[in-house]
Amino acid sequence: MTKTWFITGVNSGFGRELAEQVLSRGDRVAGTVRREGSVDDLRAKYGDRFWLGHLDVTDILQVRKVVDAAFGELGRIDVVVINAGYGLFGAAEEFTDEQVVHQITTNLIGSIQTARAALPHLRAQGGGRIIQISSVAGLAAHPGASLYHAGKWGIEGFMEALAEEVAQFGIEVTLVEPGGARTSFSGSSLQLSQPLAAYDDTPAAAVRAFKDTAVPVPGDPAKVAAKVIASAAQQPAPMRLVLGSDCYQGATAALRKRLAQVEPQQASASETDAES
Repeated sequence: MTKTWFITGVNSGFGRELAEQVLSRGDRVAGTVRREGSVDDLRAKYGDRFWLGHLDVTDILQVRKVVDAAFGELGRIDVVVINAGYGLFGAAEEFTDEQVVHQITTNLIGSIQTARAALPHLRAQGGGRIIQISSVAGLAAHPGASLYHAGKWGIEGFMEALAEEVAQFGIEVTLVEPGGARTSFSGSSLQLSQPLAAYDDTPAAAVRAFKDTAVPVPGDPAKVAAKVIASAAQQPAPMRLVLGSDCYQGATAALRKRLAQVEPQQASASETDAES
């Protein structure tokens, strides 16, 4: 059965791959881009099956306006894919205040507001699916990526709680956890802080090579997109969709490490309980 998808950031990366695959199988797409003209080829090829909105997810009023317009013009939207975002890397001390605000506004608040804008429509139509593109960076943390982790860990908590809030309305939520993939992320979607010499020989400095070095990554964007599309038909929806051997290894190692930090404190934790 034909589905209608709303996908943010369809000009590149996973968003572009998802839009192409969904359109090629006959579904409709409401896509968003920040830069007009970046998907003219899709508009020419797919015509009225490809609805396009101009959206900067840091503009909260624009988020609601574009989401409302997509539902208003297309009617039912079955799947909302929240994908727009970028990477900002460096030591925490190296970022400017403006960089901190923009990264969190884009990756965390923008995702939250997109979901919030879609919820009234999904409730009114009796259900639907929200798919949030997260990352292994939402499950494991590394030096030099503190701000990126802040956004991804934040959206993980938001979406996990949201899933329980809206299940009664027939709305399901999935967090997509890709590892490294061969997209344009290391190019146009990746920014670095202005380096401080104090961090030259620290673990945080390793991220500085991202722009200058072809870092080998295993993920195939086309395969990732195909798995995401297939997950939209799974019942019940997977809460987390782990994609990539590096994601599985990194996530399970991080979770085991966290358990090892917590479990030995079972007895001491209860020492702060109030006496009955």
